[in-house]
Amino acid sequence: VVSAEENAETGRDIEYEVHDGIFKLFCDKAGTPIGDGTSVDLGIGKSPSVWKVSLEGTGDNPTRTECMDNNHIRIGWDEYGETISDATDYSNNGGSTVLNAFYNRMQIGDIVMSCYSSKTIDAIGVITGEPEWHDEYQHYKRLRKVKWLVKGINEDIVDLNAGKTMTLSSVYKLSVSVSDALQILRRVKPTLFMQNVKIPNRVFIIDEINRGNISKVFGELITLIEPTKRIGAKEQLRATLPYSGQSFGVPDNVYLIGTMNTADRSIALIDTALRRRFSFVEMQPDSAMLKDVLVDGIDISEMLDTINKRITVLLDREHTIGHSYLLPLKSDPTLERLAVIFENTIVPLLQEYFYDDYEKIQLVLGDNQKPDDSTRFIVRRNDAVKLFGNADIDFPEYYEINSEAFKRIDAYAFL
Repeated sequence: VVSAEENAETGRDIEYEVHDGIFKLFCDKAGTPIGDGTSVDLGIGKSPSVWKVSLEGTGDNPTRTECMDNNHIRIGWDEYGETISDATDYSNNGGSTVLNAFYNRMQIGDIVMSCYSSKTIDAIGVITGEPEWHDEYQHYKRLRKVKWLVKGINEDIVDLNAGKTMTLSSVYKLSVSVSDALQILRRVKPTLFMQNVKIPNRVFIIDEINRGNISKVFGELITLIEPTKRIGAKEQLRATLPYSGQSFGVPDNVYLIGTMNTADRSIALIDTALRRRFSFVEMQPDSAMLKDVLVDGIDISEMLDTINKRITVLLDREHTIGHSYLLPLKSDPTLERLAVIFENTIVPLLQEYFYDDYEKIQLVLGDNQKPDDSTRFIVRRNDAVKLFGNADIDFPEYYEINSEAFKRIDAYAFL
């Protein structure tokens, strides 16, 4: 995300934000425990950020004590007054980045960590309220309500924060992941979580996985999906993400399923590293899914089996027709629906598979067994005499798709 807001503190006009990708968000959520079939109610949002906040400064101070006692956080920049808007002039004192974070980017349900020193935090909470202005305080009048989950701790987060110490800025996003924050909570205050806690299995599905450049998609993270390298395993491994600097690992309850179509031959290009980390399970067409589906007496399940046996003999078993093409017949078992499926889907697929070798396509469709052209899906034509007269040239025959045959139920009797 690119923001064109002027940043008076850094002198830069454009600021780039790094957001978690879908797989990282998935892995963070996968580590969230559940109990008795419901989520643990900590107030944490669905896709929370983890924020650092400085309460007056480092170490013990009156503002920190007051915030801990009254379940909120407070920051300053009081000189700008109660209202912060696009018209606010930050040219003299700065603060635009901090106030933008506090008012706009920080959301209810986000996690906040109270900075005690450059390396340690003393509390972890969840944002529960919108920004408020409290004139009763002499300083630090900007306030947001917080539900403190743990207080009075002394937790070094440098390693979790991509090896970086915390800066003096009042509010900013940390590189600490949600799963790491939850691990701290579970360790220092296990009573926060339900007694019958369990971590359910989560499934991440990548459709057409062989279509992407696997080495570029996964990069070094491909090592993290190995069973022995998962979080919780004896040889657990984490990687430091290049842009956010966050430490990232894949929980052992995450299962990855990749689908691919072997008929397009791109499976041969699958990276060896991917082959070693996945088990390959063949999924052949399942005609049983079409059991008891009849169209004017034609058994669709048997018809699919016959077509696929012919394709296997004439080509190979990798190009058999999937049952999904015929599933619409379960709810609409009509000749009209069958005709549309054959003319618009199955015949074009056979044309692609057999490279327009229409003699073989005729064999697959049983056209060679039919008594006349009226029921043949593919018909042979030779109009040379009609077109050119008695020319002394051997003109080749050509083939046409007979659209009328798809509308006749007896045309399907030889399938």
